[in-house]
Amino acid sequence: MIKLALYGKGGVGKSTTICNVALAMAEQGLRVMLIGCDPKADSTLSLRRGRPLSTVLDLVRERRGDLALRDMVLEGSGGVLCVEAGGPTPGMGCAGRGIITALETLAEKGAFSVYRPDVVLYDVLGDVVCGGFSMPMRTGHADRVYVLTSGENMSIYAAGNIAMAVERFQGRNYATLGGFILNRRGVKNEDEKVEELARSFHSSIVGRLDRSELVQEAEERGMTLLEAFPDEQVTEEYRCLARSMLSGYAEEWSC
Repeated sequence: MIKLALYGKGGVGKSTTICNVALAMAEQGLRVMLIGCDPKADSTLSLRRGRPLSTVLDLVRERRGDLALRDMVLEGSGGVLCVEAGGPTPGMGCAGRGIITALETLAEKGAFSVYRPDVVLYDVLGDVVCGGFSMPMRTGHADRVYVLTSGENMSIYAAGNIAMAVERFQGRNYATLGGFILNRRGVKNEDEKVEELARSFHSSIVGRLDRSELVQEAEERGMTLLEAFPDEQVTEEYRCLARSMLSGYAEEWSC
């Protein structure tokens, strides 16, 4: 089972990226599970035509012991298994605790042995890398962490903090840094700035995504880019990214 986490600053395009990557992997015949670890619980919306999921945290609160996997895990486009961790009411609790509760609940219910996914993807808010937000990096969860960033200064700053956290966890046998993904925003010297960031962590850019109005148009339809515009060049960039993220696991998945 391949386990990969995508981190990045809020608003940098993680959910769009992870939904398209998940579907691209499913197109290759892989059984994919996507676990949204953002308190907004919007990681899987594009895979479910805009239909929100009941979050694991809400279900735990409402049903307590009377909770089945089928309540937490629902299929989306391409058969991708969709899960949303959820979070507390704003100002009423710790969002990181929601991630811990969700991942512990999935493990207790035997989600991975029941559904047997080939790939598990985690979509994690990365402005703060502590507590529950670092949970997917820990032993038993993700094997690799990928960091999504644009060339905007605050995005690069957050990306550096995430990469630093991964680096500091190395001695604990946690996830390794798989690389950076550049989601272009049209910033001056954008590629050069992110390349410099990657070099500072002895890493590389594993994918480059061009800014495109088609991405927003697909989201307005409640769809992934792969469904709405399957033959466009920008769509192929997501397919290539999916193969890059899988590289090293099997030769046929290299981009």
